[in-house]
Amino acid sequence: MDRLTAMRVFVEVATSGSFSATADRLEMSRAMVTRYVGEMEQWLQARLLQRTTRSVTLTDAGEHCLRRCQQMLALSQDLEEETATTTEGALRGQLRITCSVSFAFAQMGAAIADFLAQHPLLKIDLDASEGSLNLVEKRIDLAIRISAEPDPLLIGRPLARCDSVLVASPTYLAAHGTPQVPADLAQHRCLSYANFGKSVWTLTRDGETERVGVSGHFSANEATTLMRAALAGGGIALQPTYLVNPYLHRGELQAVLPAWSLPVMTIHALYPSRRHLSPAVRALLDFLVLRFEGVPWQQCAG
Repeated sequence: MDRLTAMRVFVEVATSGSFSATADRLEMSRAMVTRYVGEMEQWLQARLLQRTTRSVTLTDAGEHCLRRCQQMLALSQDLEEETATTTEGALRGQLRITCSVSFAFAQMGAAIADFLAQHPLLKIDLDASEGSLNLVEKRIDLAIRISAEPDPLLIGRPLARCDSVLVASPTYLAAHGTPQVPADLAQHRCLSYANFGKSVWTLTRDGETERVGVSGHFSANEATTLMRAALAGGGIALQPTYLVNPYLHRGELQAVLPAWSLPVMTIHALYPSRRHLSPAVRALLDFLVLRFEGVPWQQCAG
């Protein structure tokens, strides 16, 4: 039995509470998941999980085993990272990174492809999600996050500014008119980002600040969805320029109130401060810093 794999399977089952979910995540059959857990129990001569038709829970022995397995898997991960270079100096191993769906779609997909072309022995697993993941628990090597203030428990490097712009389709503006001052937004259908400025948008021009209460029939926690709604004529959306610049340049979207500025955030590359940076993570960090230096999304098209 491959005991490291068995430990990994057991930890996934204990964490998710599901044999089926573990099988999907680890890309193996449910029967194989059951076999690995059974072999773990036979090896340790203890029942680790209580199984019913509705739930999977840990026994006392399972609780103790889970902590030990997590520690051993972390040590294994650290060992892989420390030996992530071959004698010829080529990077190898696997990196796990996370970023938002919109940044993955607009920027990271192509960036990762170019990085892997330079380091063909590396593998990268990208978790594109809007939630804030625990990097230690999920064994994430690098998180790309956009915020005004990064998590103080993490360390990292700023990659680029994140500017935003109000956008709408030409069809929507032709039907409903183009706002001339921030107060006009209150009369429009506004597509709200649930995690940022859902009901109040703040705009600044020449030292003057306007806070406008906005309303609409559609809000979402993910920028790409709101962009698609704006392209379909659904209203005015607050969008990051790293995502919408191509649509602005092609005329599929138009900037609304372009003379007014929206709050600026920063794109950070973050990692757990307690962990040593592997050569592969450091190489990816350096690559992203150079790639996003002076990026064109800092200024939106008019």
